Amino acid sequence: MSVSVKAILNEKGRNVITIASTASLLDAAKILHENKIGGTVILGPGDTIAGIFTERDLARAIAKDGPESLGNPVSAYMTSNVYACREDTTVDQLMEVMTTRRFRHAPVEHDGKLAGIISIGDVVKNHIRAIEMEAQEIKAYIAG
Repeated sequence: MSVSVKAILNEKGRNVITIASTASLLDAAKILHENKIGGTVILGPGDTIAGIFTERDLARAIAKDGPESLGNPVSAYMTSNVYACREDTTVDQLMEVMTTRRFRHAPVEHDGKLAGIISIGDVVKNHIRAIEMEAQEIKAYIAG
């Protein structure tokens, strides 16, 4: 049975680093670096998810518009069509969507508001733990 996103959030915490859509790319890059994260959520009115800004968006902005892009607002480069999962989404479901759509961060929504964020690292860590538990169960069964 697959674990839910809610279980991962309960274990790792629900704190999400967010930035305003008006923040500059340079400010966003500093936030990613200082917090050792690969993406940050951009909030709209009432803590709704307006977008996500990731390392990939930063690289794309610089490649497209050069160093001048660093002074531009995040809103010009963020991903606004964000896939947000729910707390009852299973890790298996999320892993499939992340793999198919090729993204590494998924905000979690609850009642239309930001409730957390799940990274591909969180998903992989959970998957490895499940495999290790299964291996231990098999060893215990074989040992009698």
